[in-house]
Formats: sequence, C-alpha cells, structure tokens
Amino acid sequence: MPTDSVPPVGTVTPTYTAPPVRAPKQTMDGEMFMHLLVTQLQNQDPSSPMDTNQMISQTTQLAMMESIATMTTTSEENFSLQMRGVAAALVGQQVSYYGQDGSLITGTATSVSYAGPVPQVIVDGKEIPLDLIAGINAAAPGESGTGQGTDDAAASSGGSGTDALGTSGGAA
Repeated sequence: MPTDSVPPVGTVTPTYTAPPVRAPKQTMDGEMFMHLLVTQLQNQDPSSPMDTNQMISQTTQLAMMESIATMTTTSEENFSLQMRGVAAALVGQQVSYYGQDGSLITGTATSVSYAGPVPQVIVDGKEIPLDLIAGINAAAPGESGTGQGTDDAAASSGGSGTDALGTSGGAA
C-alpha cells in the first residue's frame, strides 16, 4: 500500500498584532478639554459633587478656546490672501531686492507664483520671495505701471525684511 507524503509545513504568521501605540497630544484642543471634563465628572465623589460654578467656568473656557482657535485660523487665511494680493499688484512694477551678496538689485516683476507658503515674485527671470522685496520704484517714462501708491501695499505685507526703499521714485 503506497503512502502519500505530506508537504512540509511553512512558516506560520502570527495573527496577533500589538495594539498601535498612541502618541501623546502636544496641543490643547476642544476634544482634549472635553475629555478631561467628562473624566472629571465620571470620577467625582457622589457625596461631594462638582461645584456648578466650576462647571460653568470650565465650559466657558472651552468655548473661549475654540473661538480663539477659529480667530487664529481666520487671521492666518486673511494674511495669506493679503500677501497674494500684494504680490499680484507688483506685476509690471520695478522692484528692488537684496541679492545674496547684499547688493541692491532692481528689476521688473513679470509674474507671481503661489506654489509655496510665501508668494514668489518673478523678477527678470529669478524667483524672489515676497518678503525679500525691499522696495518698489516708479517706472521710468514709457514703462508700464505708475509705481505710485504701491509702497504702502508692499510694506503692509508684513513679511520679514520688508522696508520701503525707493518709495519716492528714486532709482537705486
């Protein structure tokens, strides 16, 4: 009587996987605050419940925290839109910026890129971050743009390193 051979047993993969390790939160948000409040309510002493004034105070703090977070987000979005508007207004204008060697370079802004967090103004083929634009010069006769009234817009962009060089139309 012939016997059939049994194929060898391969490696067995375990079916148990370790639970994912939860990374601790580094920021206080509404979810964390609410979780703490619920935990506090669940673990309070029934013979000495939480003071109602404390609960109202904590709920008010939660509402204020959420409002401040919303205002911060809105403020950041407004600043981003303002930078985009200022960068777009520079197209066709003569602008000045400092080169890597510290010299003041003047050129014509031809376009704007919004790919990154800070708009990039293309000046004579080079991408210059909006916050590195040092000034706006009045266009020479026959060039596009008037160059007047735009310095206030560039200075209000709030970018680091922005100043108002060349504001009265003097070429650098």
